[in-house]
Amino acid sequence: MDGRTGAARGRGAKKAVPDAAFDIWLRRGLHQMFDDVAREPIPPELLQLIERDRRK
Repeated sequence: MDGRTGAARGRGAKKAVPDAAFDIWLRRGLHQMFDDVAREPIPPELLQLIERDRRK
């Protein structure tokens, strides 16, 4: 045993690839599911509530 940690032996690098692939998959899936909703205009009632709260 040479005393190096798991990351120093390369284990950390191997884990990064699946994590990156999962992050890409998740981001694309979330965009597909929620982009249309995020593009919708904010309802005037909600804007009024925000403005009232901001004045307090």
